[in-house]
Amino acid sequence: MKKKLLFLIPNLKPGGAEKVLVNLVNNLDWKKYDITLQTLFDVGVHRESLKPHIRYRTVFPFQFRGNTIVFKMFSPRFWWNRFVKERYDIAVSYLEGPTSRILGGCPAGVKKVAWVHIELKTPDAAAVGFCNPTEAERVYNGFNQIVAVSQNVKECFCENLRITTPVSVLYNTNETEQILEKANEPPKNRDFVTGEVPSVCTVARMMKTKGFDRLLNAHKRLLDEGLKHHIYILGVGEEQKAIEQQMKRLGIEDSVTLLGFQKNPYQYVSRCDLYVCSSRREGFSTAVTEALILGTPVVSTDCSGARELLGEQDEYGLVVENSEEGVYQGMKKMLSDPALLAHYKEKARERGSFFSRTETVRAVEEMLDGL
Repeated sequence: MKKKLLFLIPNLKPGGAEKVLVNLVNNLDWKKYDITLQTLFDVGVHRESLKPHIRYRTVFPFQFRGNTIVFKMFSPRFWWNRFVKERYDIAVSYLEGPTSRILGGCPAGVKKVAWVHIELKTPDAAAVGFCNPTEAERVYNGFNQIVAVSQNVKECFCENLRITTPVSVLYNTNETEQILEKANEPPKNRDFVTGEVPSVCTVARMMKTKGFDRLLNAHKRLLDEGLKHHIYILGVGEEQKAIEQQMKRLGIEDSVTLLGFQKNPYQYVSRCDLYVCSSRREGFSTAVTEALILGTPVVSTDCSGARELLGEQDEYGLVVENSEEGVYQGMKKMLSDPALLAHYKEKARERGSFFSRTETVRAVEEMLDGL
């Protein structure tokens, strides 16, 4: 008999965790598992990527302001009974926060798993979505398994909450074959032009933690030094207006192109000379992993997961200080040295093969079957 699995996440908006969850459920063995993916809010582009055998459920038709406060007003059991109701063999909260708290209210006999995707550097941060750290510890310690997406994320989580539940590290699932196939499609956006000057790209939701302000400042400094290049930013988000204003203020509107959200970012990333992750904070960057799979050299700030991806000694890419200066120095080093770019292009392909879909899905299935 198939095991009934529930994956609970707030929404399926553009984002790393949402994307890798869809990748994961699409590739779990449908002969072994009866899978339901449930969102709290029926928003996000990734829903359309779910395979037909994945059952999709949702609660609210749109996301409303103040929802995290509302979810703290009643007990986990109240919300479970109101939102989920059905019986499952295994219930998974795929994002830290409210969905993990809701799973704390599921009936006895249901195996519970919580995924943690980002560094939670204080007790209050680790208790995001909970009333306080004490409640977070109580709920998380009622789970059967906690999964962190990188070693750094695991260490941060365990340092800030007293956790007795086993915590393991499982890397994100990427559609490696599909990524490589889609990379062969010709770019459709006419604003994307490569070959004239080195092209630099980044893919992320436009939010403060992604550090686009640092990337643009570093870009301006390099242009002023005569190091010509063009930046392509793929993504949308709440910081877009601020980014556009910064571009205008710095006078770099002709050398930075906002391509918006792209269903297929791979056709752009694969044709760029360099990928830059300027993030202040990450968990285990899906976009950097995909750049490696595509063989695009990477510069990344020293955020969680960067050294696991690129090597402790920069074997597969450059890990730089987590600052604007670090982004500037890393870009300068790469763009000034074509031989170095060529070296890291080869090393990126080598490292990308490590994060195959087959291996990451197998590891998750072993965890689920072992509960």
